[in-house]
Amino acid sequence: MSVQIFGIPVSRGVAVGRAVLLTSARLDVAHYFIEPGTEEHEVDRLRAARAAVRAELDTLQGELPDDAPPELSAFIDVHKMLLDDPQIGRETAAWIRQRRYNAEWALTAQLEVIARSFDEMDDSYLRERKADVEQVVERLLYALLGSGPLRANAALRGANGDPLVLVAHDISPADMLQFKQGVFGGFVTDVGGKTSHTAIVARSLDIPAVVGAREASRLIRQDDWIVIDGDNGLLIVDPSPIILEDYRVRKQESGLVRERLKRLVHTPARTLDGQAVELLANIELPDDCDAALASGAAGVGLFRTEFLFMNRATALPGEDEQYAAYRRVLETMRGRPVTIRTIDIGADKPLEPIDDYRDGEFTHLNPALGLRAIRYSLSDPAMFRVQLRALLRAAASGPLRILIPMVAHAGEVRQTFAQLELARAELDAAGQAHGTVEVGAMIEVPGAVLMLPLFLRHFDFISIGTNDLVQYTLAIDRADESVASLYDPLHPAVLQLLGQTIAQAHGAENWKGRPVHVSVCGEMAGDPQLTRLLLGMGLRSFSMHPAQLLAVKQEVLRADCARLAPLAQAVLAEFEPESQARALSALAA
Repeated sequence: MSVQIFGIPVSRGVAVGRAVLLTSARLDVAHYFIEPGTEEHEVDRLRAARAAVRAELDTLQGELPDDAPPELSAFIDVHKMLLDDPQIGRETAAWIRQRRYNAEWALTAQLEVIARSFDEMDDSYLRERKADVEQVVERLLYALLGSGPLRANAALRGANGDPLVLVAHDISPADMLQFKQGVFGGFVTDVGGKTSHTAIVARSLDIPAVVGAREASRLIRQDDWIVIDGDNGLLIVDPSPIILEDYRVRKQESGLVRERLKRLVHTPARTLDGQAVELLANIELPDDCDAALASGAAGVGLFRTEFLFMNRATALPGEDEQYAAYRRVLETMRGRPVTIRTIDIGADKPLEPIDDYRDGEFTHLNPALGLRAIRYSLSDPAMFRVQLRALLRAAASGPLRILIPMVAHAGEVRQTFAQLELARAELDAAGQAHGTVEVGAMIEVPGAVLMLPLFLRHFDFISIGTNDLVQYTLAIDRADESVASLYDPLHPAVLQLLGQTIAQAHGAENWKGRPVHVSVCGEMAGDPQLTRLLLGMGLRSFSMHPAQLLAVKQEVLRADCARLAPLAQAVLAEFEPESQARALSALAA
């Protein structure tokens, strides 16, 4: 009997194939007390497993093909750092020595401790980093058990000539090399979200994928025929012959569409009525610039600098390390504008090593409303100025814009610019060369929309972070499965705030007397189904993952902004779901 399972779409396209199940090692871990006096022997087992996993990761990294996405090497580096973290090494050994747990049990016990700290994090992007810890522990468990997660399954390649899709509780980016080698045509996982490392790599590889499908790995059996609909987040298990054939046709059509989209790389992004539209790329690492350039991006609209600070076993990145990373991005983009966001982290996500905070010193009742983003940076001026100095130095290498996250107060604006001036003065005093920068505000909370008249007098540009804007407007944690269905970018309140922001920015001048540049850098910018609506609202700058850029460009080339403007206003005028749906249909026609 055919079964439908719904999850989160993270990479578009259709995959059809037989299921290869990857079971979790933690399901088969034995739990027992070791004999007194054998503790060090068990610790040695753990130490040997860590050495084996490091060797495995080194081998994987060394064997990366030249055309592998740059994210893969970076994510393997993240896993190496986690492998060396005291939370996994020293604290796991403590379970063995103090409670005489066997190594496998000690690892799973320590994983639960680490997982709880991640679950309390507000930011969904950082909360999903828990998956990286789980994947490292999974590798250690496989090493202790003397097996590997995907090696046995790789032998199934081409079995019976049928295509294969992977079904797993989770899968690490390193193991996704199997996809690059053509073993699997798509995958589905029980856990994960749109910003998980696995999802990022899936988009880079352009592989149909659905994550967060909950019980998929329990409901699907080995060798079942599976359809993965990466456009709609749908899995169809044991589809009927008619449905199977329909999706095979759709898969062929999807492949043709992707090939046609590649022809648009060098086509200027201009609407039918001659409106120029700026299509920018969101990146997490300097290596992502290659994908941005390959997609035809006009620049970088959002460089999330959190990756430079995450999973540091000891000290935070210094000024020179940050400067080198920022300069590399500017030089790789060859004169195209680059917008770099100052670190968006805080409260429940301390930058210092986790081991220093085991006593719960930084516990918060509501971290979503706590010390995060620019609030965190201003609470540690010395750390903030290190980043600002690195950014100012890098600005000598190309056009750089600094984006300040989660601004909401006039005091934050004044303090931010005061710190920037101090950073400049420190560079001058040291005889260090630096360049000029534009400074922008990220509009992520409703209060920032209402404060726009003030912001527009101080900032050079604004960028709308729709992910948090939706979350804070509707008081919805989009990573909380119990309320995730209420997370709605098309909610009238969200659209009203979005429309107000774009309209006010277009009618204003910044403090230099120039028009205010406004862009959208959240998930809405990369959704082709929303491109016409945003164009109709007056948006002319979109920033998105490079894999989404060409599909959005195609919508831009087909759009007539003069026709879309009144239709978009009609959408904004509707508050009832049915009438809004009709207005949106007219916009898409």
